[in-house]
Amino acid sequence: MDDFRSETDSDYTSYWRDWFISSRGNEYFCEIDEDYLTDRFNLTGLNTEVQYYQYALDLVTDVFDLDCDDEMRETIEKSARHLYGLVHARYIVTTRGLAKMLEKYKKADFGKCPRVMCKSHPLLPMGQSDNPGVKPVKLYCARCEDLYNPKSSRHAVIDGAYFGTSFHNIIFQVYPALIPTKSYDRYIPRIYGFKVHAPATLIRWQNVERDEMRRRLRKLEIDSGFKDDEGEVDAEESEEEEEDDVDIEGMENGEMMPEGVQQA
Repeated sequence: MDDFRSETDSDYTSYWRDWFISSRGNEYFCEIDEDYLTDRFNLTGLNTEVQYYQYALDLVTDVFDLDCDDEMRETIEKSARHLYGLVHARYIVTTRGLAKMLEKYKKADFGKCPRVMCKSHPLLPMGQSDNPGVKPVKLYCARCEDLYNPKSSRHAVIDGAYFGTSFHNIIFQVYPALIPTKSYDRYIPRIYGFKVHAPATLIRWQNVERDEMRRRLRKLEIDSGFKDDEGEVDAEESEEEEEDDVDIEGMENGEMMPEGVQQA
């Protein structure tokens, strides 16, 4: 430790963060810039959320010099990890933080979607609550738009508030090119090649509802996000227009008359 203290101030102030990021179970976190940690504006309100706040902040920024027993040190260490997590949720929605998380996302550091139809699409960590201690972190797949539990038990106990409820949506707003195309691919239950009736009926209903929503979105000139759907929707709309034209012509020619009305 004496040798480490002889290093430059820059090396010294990054020591605790380097240890925290490199620790097993903390792979979801990115390193917070020192400038962000030392700006008190970014820490507004956290003093009421963290026990021994000032000691914890000193430990995170490596200026902690309190002579205390092991029990007190452990308590402060726990508070420092909690403080880092809360600051992390704020940092990852900044320009710099989004860029760091983007690099981890591209390398699939958060894991890949277990759904077969998503073809190993990378996941993003997210919280279901912005309040700490409510729910653990979940993993979001942008292709199937569903949530999954982390595979590792070390990751499964991370507080979801350390990533927040908005990060996984903000990153796609800032980097729209990352938004994957949706797919029709889905598993259809079969027995000896025949579709199972109840699930097949549900799937048909879901497909009808989805197609109807796509048509409505298209009329509003809103991109539905599904791939290879433009040609299909155009064909469907053309068929509907042709049917409407035939109905109108039939009414004009007297071929289709309301019930109870005779043609003169």
